[in-house]
Amino acid sequence: MNRLVFKGNEEMGAAAADAAAQTIRAAIANRGHANIILATGASQFEMLKHLTAGKGIDWSTVVMFHLDEYVGLGPDHPASFRKYLKERFADQVGPLKAIHFVNGDADDPGDECRRLGGLIETCPIDVACVGIGENGHLAFNDPPADFETDEPYLVVDLDERCRRQQLGEGWFETLEDVPSQAISMSIRQILKSRRLIVTVPDERKAEAVKNALEGPVTPQCPASILQEHKDCSIFLDEPAASQLAT
Repeated sequence: MNRLVFKGNEEMGAAAADAAAQTIRAAIANRGHANIILATGASQFEMLKHLTAGKGIDWSTVVMFHLDEYVGLGPDHPASFRKYLKERFADQVGPLKAIHFVNGDADDPGDECRRLGGLIETCPIDVACVGIGENGHLAFNDPPADFETDEPYLVVDLDERCRRQQLGEGWFETLEDVPSQAISMSIRQILKSRRLIVTVPDERKAEAVKNALEGPVTPQCPASILQEHKDCSIFLDEPAASQLAT
């Protein structure tokens, strides 16, 4: 695991975006296309800003998979992750080869998981750009996370700390407004990515970062599984890294 600490969020986001862009360009050069996973949330603001502003990527050769989405939320809801990625990514880079959003308002979330699973199984992922939650979650796999399932996407229950994080970041007006379930990419599917770019700003993530990077690998801290990935780079700002021993 490669750990990098930066003074501020802007510098951290730029470095993470540069690392992701290098991997995307290399995949296009080698195979003519790239498959990527993108996350959402406040942790990804600066990374996506720099990634979309970068040069030298033919986005028309890129397939994007979406990490997670709330069950029951339509794409026009202010907290919708589809809306987030459309505005902060897709609209900025122009047409992609394909973009596979998670339809959180699908009539049957289980069917939606199976649809997405069939798509991603044929598209080996070159790079996944993700974050870590305040409760140590990876995607919406809250503790205790399922480290065993081979299903690419799952319907998961969101714990209260996760829901309070979404409220605290300003995505919802009340805790009751935050959905109690989501469709999430599974832990094993995330780990299948050839490279992981993990961007984690803010002091409120410091405890989760310490547990993920220096604690035991355990479903009680889902992001701790990152220790087992062969090509994982963690980009932190100084507040997020403040509890690390080294």
